Amino acid sequence: MFGHSFLGGVHPKDGKKLSASAAIESYVPKGELVYLMNQHIGAPASPVVKAGDRVLVGQTIAEPGGFVSAPVVSSVSGTVKAVGPHICQNGDTALSVTVVNDGLYETTESFGVVRDFSAMTQDEIKKAILDAGIVGMGGAGFPTHVKLAVKPGMKIDYILCNGAECEPYITCDYRLMLERPEKAVLGMLILLSLFPDASGVFGIEDNKKDGIASVRKAVEQADNPDHRNVSVVSLKKKYPQGGERMLISAITGRKINSKQLPADAGCIVVNFSTLIAVAEAVAEQKPLIHRVVTITGDAVARPSNFDAPIGTNISELIEAAGGFKTDPEKIISGGPMMGAAIYTLDIPVNKTTSCILSFTKDELGNYEPQECIRCGKCLTTCPERLMPIKLKNAADVGDYEEFEKLHGLECIGCGCCTFICPAKRKLSQSITAAKNHVLAEKKARAKKA
Repeated sequence: MFGHSFLGGVHPKDGKKLSASAAIESYVPKGELVYLMNQHIGAPASPVVKAGDRVLVGQTIAEPGGFVSAPVVSSVSGTVKAVGPHICQNGDTALSVTVVNDGLYETTESFGVVRDFSAMTQDEIKKAILDAGIVGMGGAGFPTHVKLAVKPGMKIDYILCNGAECEPYITCDYRLMLERPEKAVLGMLILLSLFPDASGVFGIEDNKKDGIASVRKAVEQADNPDHRNVSVVSLKKKYPQGGERMLISAITGRKINSKQLPADAGCIVVNFSTLIAVAEAVAEQKPLIHRVVTITGDAVARPSNFDAPIGTNISELIEAAGGFKTDPEKIISGGPMMGAAIYTLDIPVNKTTSCILSFTKDELGNYEPQECIRCGKCLTTCPERLMPIKLKNAADVGDYEEFEKLHGLECIGCGCCTFICPAKRKLSQSITAAKNHVLAEKKARAKKA
């Protein structure tokens, strides 16, 4: 393997001690469940149910809206109350299906029936992953079946499992490493069966030594008759070690840019939780209807990790964690580096909800940005080797031509530049806004062409 790290990056306080020792608790929802249609990158799913319909656990309630899309599956049995708009974690609204839980948890006929993946064809495995609605559960939400649909003739050398969990405070994947490592290893073996010449590598940051040991033990004990090459690599603890490009570089030494996919470097990258979802979908016929969510922060009475059904209201999980011991000034969906601040808890758990983070004080809100002191720290920490201050200057005056010349589209939005800036300038925010503007303009022109 290569160097197990990358150039640049930062070392924020990780805050993981708050919830790292909290074993995963299965949560049973109390109220209605809301299933958003935009839980993934790509076209939103299209509902196939209407108000008044009865649904079962494991029943598809929305079909993919295109190739880059994913179905949505009910996590409870009950009656569809409504099909309509609901608020999302980013403050927008999206089409959703609301189901009144009847508490019976009646399942579809095939739900949970164990099967031997080695007796399945590659097409059957890929279809099982598609039908299960599996997407990247680390935050991006890219449909997994699309990742597996590599171009003809393209050789895949590595299946990389992203177990870095480099975002501060989040511990959902870490707990899964300790409690369900065998399922992740099974998921890896299933994906390797699709790419017989590939090697499987679990990349885990070295601040999770017991997680590394747990996964290594699971690899050693796995039923792996083909003796495929599956290994566990200890990665240097550094943010954003879990970034797709950073992970590929750290483990393989290969590089990709914004115009390329990991497959162009002979890699497929999947999150630890996603591998478990693959194992459950293929070997147990259980679609993606639940996920582990970390509820943490200094405002939370009992930081916890909950295995919650998709669609569960976030406010219920906060309550299950003992509620707030102090009214929070800031609540974030995700981690503090790349997560998004939210203004309401009336939002549902979706496939990419890894963490709800609540702070008693909004420390960033107390700082006023100052003039740049030209220290160069944003340049040395940028993992993409960009010039953040120049990109911000171009973005702030709307010079998008200059922004592109400075390779602004290569920004991964990690926030390292904002974090390290002694003048507290909001570099990443300006760059991300400009990047989104440029990409939207390109998309609009492409549609007219």
